Amino acid sequence: MIEAIKDLKTGLAQNGYLADDNLAAAVYLAENLGKPLLLEGPAGVGKTELAKAWARLRGCQLIRLQCYEGLDESKALYEWNYQKQLLYIQIEALAERGWETGRQQIFDQEFLLKRPLLTALTSSEPVVLLIDEIDKSDQEFESFLLEALSDWQVTIPELGTIGAVTRPHVVLTSNSTRELGDALRRRCLHFHIDYPDFERELAIVELNAPDIDRRFASQLIEFVQNVRKQPLKKPPSITESIDWVLSMNLLGGELTADKARAALTALLKYTKDRELVADKLPYLIKP
Repeated sequence: MIEAIKDLKTGLAQNGYLADDNLAAAVYLAENLGKPLLLEGPAGVGKTELAKAWARLRGCQLIRLQCYEGLDESKALYEWNYQKQLLYIQIEALAERGWETGRQQIFDQEFLLKRPLLTALTSSEPVVLLIDEIDKSDQEFESFLLEALSDWQVTIPELGTIGAVTRPHVVLTSNSTRELGDALRRRCLHFHIDYPDFERELAIVELNAPDIDRRFASQLIEFVQNVRKQPLKKPPSITESIDWVLSMNLLGGELTADKARAALTALLKYTKDRELVADKLPYLIKP
């Protein structure tokens, strides 16, 4: 691995994110090629946290666009400040300058309310733009993003084309609830983040719970990894794994069936999942 990627991996670790070699390489390439980075994988494996750590590492502002069904450009790009426009028109009328003068002035950037996408493109300093859970938006919004992610510009009918002042670092995340289009994928570098292996999850837990006994933490992570192999509606995420370890540590630092059952609420978020795992505790807890 080249030295610059090693430095990036170390920098991410110092900012609370343990990336493997391949993920660090993907971030390095995205940063130096000026390409968006599309991260796919199960919910809770650290996709959003990578964007946060990247922003901390580079000393950048993190601008987050949370996607959802029905998201449109007025929420993502811009909206006109109608109240301010109306006030301006009334002042112009009182000044008897006429409608034509007012009409030319109300569609000006002074009256523009910038939403996350436009804020990122017009920032004078580099930012990290996080487009979170892009799979929750619809295909029309996905198509709307193409201009911004390929030409680094957006078009506002009343103002024309606005290009990026500085090109942002862009991270898109997807939990794969729907298939993303090829046009979006072509514009991005792609990386799939899965649940971590035992050693990496143990390292993540120790980073977030530095005072825990290593042997006890190893037992707990082995338990979590065995739980993920069960037919669950929602396997535990890394965040829930950390909550589970902290909860078990509070309950006395020993992995027993009774304590595990009491702490399952931190690990599993569906009643049927907790019931299934509770029934299998004698087999899941290794001596």
